[in-house]
Amino acid sequence: MTSSFLIIGMIILTQTVVGILGNFSLLCSYIVLHCMGYRLRSTDFILKHLIVANSLVLLCKGVPHTMAVFGWKHIRSDVGCKLLFFLHRVGRGVSISSIFLLSVFQVTTISPWNSRWAALKVTAPKYVILSIFLCWILQMLVNIIFPFHMTGKWSDRNITGEKDFGYCSSILTDKTEDALYAALLLFPDVLCLGLTLWAGSSMVLILYRHKQQVQHIRRTDASSRSCPESRASKFILLLGSTFVYFYILSSICQFLLGLFDQPSRFLVDITIIIAACFPTVSPFLLMSHNSGVHRLYFAGIRYAKSSTIMRKV
Repeated sequence: MTSSFLIIGMIILTQTVVGILGNFSLLCSYIVLHCMGYRLRSTDFILKHLIVANSLVLLCKGVPHTMAVFGWKHIRSDVGCKLLFFLHRVGRGVSISSIFLLSVFQVTTISPWNSRWAALKVTAPKYVILSIFLCWILQMLVNIIFPFHMTGKWSDRNITGEKDFGYCSSILTDKTEDALYAALLLFPDVLCLGLTLWAGSSMVLILYRHKQQVQHIRRTDASSRSCPESRASKFILLLGSTFVYFYILSSICQFLLGLFDQPSRFLVDITIIIAACFPTVSPFLLMSHNSGVHRLYFAGIRYAKSSTIMRKV
């Protein structure tokens, strides 16, 4: 193994381990909060599904590709290879849908009562659970054909008619058929991405108008203090912009992969690294801005202090 592949393998391994630990710890925090009786918001429910989707992306892409980079045993089972690619595609799609739902839900939350979104301020929380489950079902239906184009690596020989993805291969088909299927896969992603950008722009406009309205307040403490809705909106804007940035980079790499029948191993590895960036970074963004996780930590500290006092008594 050359030094470049060793470095890439270490990067992918680090991303996978750090990302899985971050997402798992954050998901455990939400579970503990729920068991402790804390009332979770509608956005917290969407975030939990985002965490699960990110974990699927890391587990189904990072782990087997790390094994392939370090020369460990390839996935020789067609069923295992198809299942991993299917779950990765579903997790990636649900991640996009979750960011879209977060952005749209926050727009309806911070919009004024005299706006056209006023009616959705009350009804939107009722449909959050239904919307996120529809996202899972839609992504499963859209990506159901994808596994049929994947196959396990039965040998280390170069086989014509197959595109090597490190631990699995895809069967090369007609270019026209590939283009039609790529358009089918991209349509939900592009739609969600466009609506996410629109929702983010709407949030920026609403926050700017709100800032303009409170500029006449002279007191420093009142003008500098931001409301919870404003802080949540800024965080969702940060999360959404981070996702859009990495999604665009990942899409460029995916496009380059599609241009070549036999892409270089380096291009495949770089595509995996970029695709894993958001699932790795997002749990730590959530931990740093999520008040629910902070409540859990403070509750744990209070519980530890009370236990210490009880033992002393």
